[in-house]
Amino acid sequence: MTSNRNFEDGLMTAPATAVEQMLYEVKKTIVGQDALLERLLVALLARGHILVEGVPGLAKTLAVKSLAEVLGGQFHRVQFTPDLVPADLIGTRIYHQPSGEFQVSLGPVFTNLLLADEINRAPAKVQSALLEVMQEHQVTIGRETHHVPEPFLVMATQNPIESEGTYPLPEAQVDRFMMKVIVGYPSPTEEFVIVDRAISPAPVIQSVMNPEQLVALQRQADQVYVDPSLIEYAVRLTNATRQPTIAGLGQLSRYIAFGASPRASINMVLAARALAFIRGRDYALPQDVTDLALDILRHRLVLSYEALSDDVSADTILRQILAALPVPELALQGR
Repeated sequence: MTSNRNFEDGLMTAPATAVEQMLYEVKKTIVGQDALLERLLVALLARGHILVEGVPGLAKTLAVKSLAEVLGGQFHRVQFTPDLVPADLIGTRIYHQPSGEFQVSLGPVFTNLLLADEINRAPAKVQSALLEVMQEHQVTIGRETHHVPEPFLVMATQNPIESEGTYPLPEAQVDRFMMKVIVGYPSPTEEFVIVDRAISPAPVIQSVMNPEQLVALQRQADQVYVDPSLIEYAVRLTNATRQPTIAGLGQLSRYIAFGASPRASINMVLAARALAFIRGRDYALPQDVTDLALDILRHRLVLSYEALSDDVSADTILRQILAALPVPELALQGR
């Protein structure tokens, strides 16, 4: 009891310490992947969902599970397969013969952290079952609406190189993910440490936080100051994905079928605010926006067939837009 009280006191006075404790515990099992871990923390603090994409064997699932252990609270893992049905996720109504009434059996989405493993292995009707709960934090079963516990976060993984038995995610669901993070291969040095740890006894991860303390951190992150010029910059970035001529890049128009939605502008500001908080500031900087812009925007661009034929990726387009739009200069007096 004393330990929790001390932690809560420290949480209110030194939020950076709480973040460092979380990273320290996660890094007992995860080697490298600093960008992924930073984005996972941003999603937690900004109340956003995150999609992690990478080839097999890069510890995507392990990173999410380790973070869940550090945070405590409720954690459910769902292995997405082609034979899943929506009721396997959200729950269903079951007839109770003795009472002659239907009773609701809640599914695994009723948790604090939901790991949707290999999310692209389930058909669209199953993936669409997550639309309501990801946006509104509630599930409607029959005529009844049930709210999921807070905080609630969906962390999904997918494999980009295997097409057998996989289904593309619906655009409406993809747009509900705050970020899509691409995980790459480790360096030779990191891979050596990975192998060395794999042949050693598994470390014990300590839970250093509970859902109530995470909510307290989220509220502190909400107090980070965002200058109006940063909001304007985020909006210009998003609009440039719809009309590249805004950035003087009219030649990119033929590669973009649909640009990013207004959710991109909202999430860019929310994520930048959380990133500034993690970096120990009570104000956001343009670098916080630019550092996260690719992760916020890449999955929201719908590319044309011409882009596919010319092998032009969303990241290629976004890097050109970022380079073309001027970054605002902030006048943060007294900060």
